[in-house]
Amino acid sequence: MTASAYPQKDAIIFEGRPYTFQDITREIKRTAALLKKLGVKKGDRVALQLPKSMEFIFFHLANLSIGAITLPLNTAFRGEEMAYYLKDSQSSLFVTYEKNYSELRSVIDSAEGLSCLLTDGNQDGVFCYSEEREHADCSEEPDYPAQDDDIALICYTSGTTGLPKGAMITHRNLVENMKSLQNAWEWTDQDILLHILPIFHVHGLEVALHGGLFAGSTIIMHEKFDPSRVWHTIEEKQCTMLMGVPTMYYRLLNQYQVSEKTPDIRSMRVFISGSAPLSEKVFEQFRNTTGYTILERYGMTEAGMITSNPIEEAERKAGSAGYPFPGVEIRIVDKDGEDISPGEVGEVCIRGDNVFKGYWRNPEKTEEAFAGDWLKSGDMGYEAPDDGMRLYLSGRFKELIITGGYNVYPKEVENVIDRYDSVRETAVIGLPDDDFGEKVTAVVVLKDKTAIADPGEIIAFCKKSLAGYKCPKTVFFREELPRNAMGKVQKHLLSDELQADIL
Repeated sequence: MTASAYPQKDAIIFEGRPYTFQDITREIKRTAALLKKLGVKKGDRVALQLPKSMEFIFFHLANLSIGAITLPLNTAFRGEEMAYYLKDSQSSLFVTYEKNYSELRSVIDSAEGLSCLLTDGNQDGVFCYSEEREHADCSEEPDYPAQDDDIALICYTSGTTGLPKGAMITHRNLVENMKSLQNAWEWTDQDILLHILPIFHVHGLEVALHGGLFAGSTIIMHEKFDPSRVWHTIEEKQCTMLMGVPTMYYRLLNQYQVSEKTPDIRSMRVFISGSAPLSEKVFEQFRNTTGYTILERYGMTEAGMITSNPIEEAERKAGSAGYPFPGVEIRIVDKDGEDISPGEVGEVCIRGDNVFKGYWRNPEKTEEAFAGDWLKSGDMGYEAPDDGMRLYLSGRFKELIITGGYNVYPKEVENVIDRYDSVRETAVIGLPDDDFGEKVTAVVVLKDKTAIADPGEIIAFCKKSLAGYKCPKTVFFREELPRNAMGKVQKHLLSDELQADIL
C-alpha cells in the first residue's frame, strides 16, 4: 500500500465520492479488526459476493492484511453454483447484501461452519456490518502475517468442462504482477485510471485495482459500464488510462461514432484490452476513429499477466499478444510437450513468479496443469521469428478443429470473416461430421438488423484468403454470441446449441 507516500491524495473516487489513501488505510484497519472479532484467522477463506463497491474493496484488502484468503464470487452465481463454491472452498465467512442473503438463505444455512455478514440490513442470526463496524478498533496496525507463498486469493475458473477449479493465487503472485505492470506500462502516481470492470474477476481486481493502488495513481471507479459516460468522464476528469474487454471497446467505438460532440480524449495515455482476444477489425477501427492504438495484453487466472504489447504505441500490432513481461518465460510445445520451431503453432507454456500455486483441494488437476515447472496454458499460439518472437494466439487447445486430418485454428478463420463488410463478429467452431470428423462452422453476428449477408458469399469470401479445408462448410447467423461475465465467447454453448438443433 502506498498510503504513507500519499496520505491525502485521492486513491479511489467511487461514483463521485473520494477516498484518500489515508481513508482507505483506516477502513482496512477497521475491517481487519472486525474480521478478527468475528474469528477470522490466517488461512481462513472469506467469500465475497457483493456488487462493485467500496465494501468489497475494504474486505478484500483487510483479508490480505490479516492473512485471510479472499474468494471473489460473481454476483450472478445462484443456488447450486453458490452451494458448490462455499462447500468446496470451506469458507468460514460469507459477506453479502440483504437481498442476496434472502435468496440464498437455504444454501448459506446448509454450509458447514459458515457465518454470514450483511453489508446492509439486519437479519436474525447474521452479523450486520454497520453494527460490527461501529465497535471495531481501527487504531491497531495490521501485522501482515502472510508469507510470499501463502494464498491470497482463490479464483474459480469458469468450468467450461467439469466442475470449476479454485486457482490459488499467492501474495508473491500479486506483488510480482503489480511490479510487472508498473514497469511495462510506465504506470505512475500521475496517472488517473478509469475503472469500468467488475472486481470479482482477475482483470478488474488484480490488474486494475491492485495496479492502480500500487502505482499511487488515482482510480475513478464506475459501478457499471456506460459507454457514453466513459467518454464524458475521460474528458471531464482528464483520465490517462482505461482497461476494458473487447466487447466494451466495440461499444465505446459505436458510442464515439454517434456522439454529437467528438469527445476530447487528449489526456489519455493508453487504452488496454484483455480477458478475451481483440479482433483485428475493432483494433483497426478504434485506431482510425479515435487516433489511439489499443494495447492488447495476454493473461489468465492461473498466471496473472503473461505478455503485453509494448507501451510505445507504434510498436503495437493487431492480433498480437506482444512479448513476455519481465521475469516471465514462455515456450511453445507440441502435443507431446516437445519444443517446436519458431512460427509453428503449439501450446503456450509459462514459467515465472506469476504462476499460481495450484488448484484448491485438487492435486490431480494441479498435476495435469503442469509439465515440470511449466504451466500448460491450454492456449495455442506461435512466436513470430520475423517479428522479434512476438506472441500470436490462435485459440484454445480444446477448440482446435481437426477436419479431414488437417488442423484448423479458429482465430485464423475468424479474422478473415470479420473483414467482411456487414459482419460485426464471428465465432468459428468444429461440429461433428461423419465424413471429415469435424466440419468448420461459423457463427456470425451482423453489424445491425439492416445488414444483409449470404452464407455462400461469406464462404466464397473466405476462399479468397484461406485454403479450402479451413473455410466454413456452414454459416449460421445470431443476434449475439454467448459470453461470460468478462466478455469471452462461450463456444461450448454454441456447439451444444447447434448440435441440439441439428439433431
